[in-house]
Amino acid sequence: MGLREISGGFDWRDGHQVVRVEAWGPDSVRVRVGLTGVRDDVPGALGERPEADAEVKVGAESAVLVNGALRVELADGLLRFVREDTQAELLAEERIHFWWPGARLFTANGNGYSRIAQNFRAYDGERLFGLGQHQHGLLDQKGAVVELVQRNAEVSIPFLLSSRGYGLLWNTPAVGRVELGVTGTRWVSDSARQIDYWLTAGEPADVLRHYADATGHAPAFPAWAAGFWQSKLRYRSQEELLAVAREYRDRGLPLSVIVVDFFHWTHLGEWRFDPAEWPDPAAAVRELEEMGVKLMVSVWPSVSPLSENHPVMLERGLFLATEQGPPFHADWPDKGVEGEVGVSFYDASNPEARAFVWDRVKRNYYDHGVRVWWLDACEPELKPGTPANLLTHDGPGLEVLNAYPANNARAYYEGMRAAGETEIITLNRSAWAGSQRWGAALWSGDIPATFESLAAQIRAGLNVALSGIPWWTTDIGGFHGGDQDSPEYRELVVRWFQYGALCPLFRLHGFRDPEVPLHPTMTGGPNEVWSYGEEAYEHIVAAMRLREALRPYVLEQMRVASETGLPPMRPLFVDHPGDEAAWAVDDQFLFGPDLLVAPVHRLGQRAREVHLPAGARWTDAATGELHEGGQTLLVDAPLDRIPLFVREGAHIPGINAKERS
Repeated sequence: MGLREISGGFDWRDGHQVVRVEAWGPDSVRVRVGLTGVRDDVPGALGERPEADAEVKVGAESAVLVNGALRVELADGLLRFVREDTQAELLAEERIHFWWPGARLFTANGNGYSRIAQNFRAYDGERLFGLGQHQHGLLDQKGAVVELVQRNAEVSIPFLLSSRGYGLLWNTPAVGRVELGVTGTRWVSDSARQIDYWLTAGEPADVLRHYADATGHAPAFPAWAAGFWQSKLRYRSQEELLAVAREYRDRGLPLSVIVVDFFHWTHLGEWRFDPAEWPDPAAAVRELEEMGVKLMVSVWPSVSPLSENHPVMLERGLFLATEQGPPFHADWPDKGVEGEVGVSFYDASNPEARAFVWDRVKRNYYDHGVRVWWLDACEPELKPGTPANLLTHDGPGLEVLNAYPANNARAYYEGMRAAGETEIITLNRSAWAGSQRWGAALWSGDIPATFESLAAQIRAGLNVALSGIPWWTTDIGGFHGGDQDSPEYRELVVRWFQYGALCPLFRLHGFRDPEVPLHPTMTGGPNEVWSYGEEAYEHIVAAMRLREALRPYVLEQMRVASETGLPPMRPLFVDHPGDEAAWAVDDQFLFGPDLLVAPVHRLGQRAREVHLPAGARWTDAATGELHEGGQTLLVDAPLDRIPLFVREGAHIPGINAKERS
């Protein structure tokens, strides 16, 4: 057993286990634990070590590190994290058993890899948020077991924000899970080489600012991206898509982005338009630009064996490798063949592979004027999901694969920057810690078209915001299904539009009825704003007009997010941590500091309870009535509006009652 001081921290050795604690930014520390030593060559989300003015004291059998608001104590072989000003315990390691294995367990997998478990104490009344995006319908995830693996609609970002006043990043892209139990909190990596986590102390807003400083800030948000995005599965030709854009123009409806979905390509992984369906994409881009509309194109990270790029990429080792079997990772339809073919995903952790993909994308899309990218299936969408059989440039799949979506977004960000672009945004189906610094927006994946799903997205989006991703959206109306003639579904679309207009990105997409098998010639049912009948259309257009009026406010909140890390859409407790009731509210949110949003997410609901946070007074945007904070009201919610409240003293164009009357 031995302790020694290092620069801004300390090392402790117990047998083969080495624990390193280092100050890592304001009020923050990084902890690494390895067998015989700690490593600097393991992928993670943290950038270069920032400066910190830490005080370190090392004794014979104990050590203390104080960094601003955070105090770390090592005693009896266990770490304890304490708030320096009050000496209140934030988090502490706890032995799994009094004798063995202690708080940190390495179970050898072979070749220097281990199944790793890190155990912490559980606390009564603690609330736990973040962890990316999940469809379990929970905001507070205390009591849940959450898998750390990337899947469609299940996004693993291993960052927790606690009501006790800390945030913790499990700084490894390894596949695993986190158990948020009543008897303990346990982080598990199925196969990794060391424990690595970062912990910061403070109120929720402080934690989020520190996290952005540690993992990267989102770039400046493009002004055009604050408008309405039109999408469906799928527009089959250049003329079909342009006809929809012209209809928006002729109706006088706002439109900022329209989307070319999958199967527009010659073959999957050739990353180019099929000239039979898209004969002059440059002309399409020019016409759309004249209407003030951007063209976004779906680009997948998978490559069909029919693609001209497949043999080249195979020869150069640019695909994810397989430990066993040929490098095919999923099956998918492609043009020129019946049924499905085995496709390969490029290795996004390989800089050479990223450069290769961007080169093809630039030649075949960017050089035609395309500047907006939809990065679908970027988990990657393995079928079957077997990361244990994969080997990447950065290491074995089990250790590093969760970072795939961040690396994929990086390919487009770096490519756009090299081309001289400064307005960069990609829409991603998955993300990992730090994705935000690559201009990555996230949407909630292929979700059901139900009221239950709408309610789940409200919680999912707030947890995404608490995971460091400020740019987020959903498929308005849900993805799977939706009968345009159903009164119940039309009501769902209206309520989802009202919610979507108050999300960071405002986007319509879906695979509407009649649902047909996926095939290169298929399309879904109509999914334009006029597809749901006159009554729904009137309410949808009202939501679109509201969003247009809000765009200056939206852009101001996006500026704050980029500069500080504070997300535009956030739970009430971020701004009002002293209001105990606010911590339990899971279906309302603040958009910026001044606008309170209470979505309606039940069929037939025409009133709902709204909690007004303490410490301010709030004006009902519909009635102009001023209410004291710290209370819960029953608020009318007819189909034509969503309950909104404005903080006293704030003026938000398009929201104040007299402007909406």
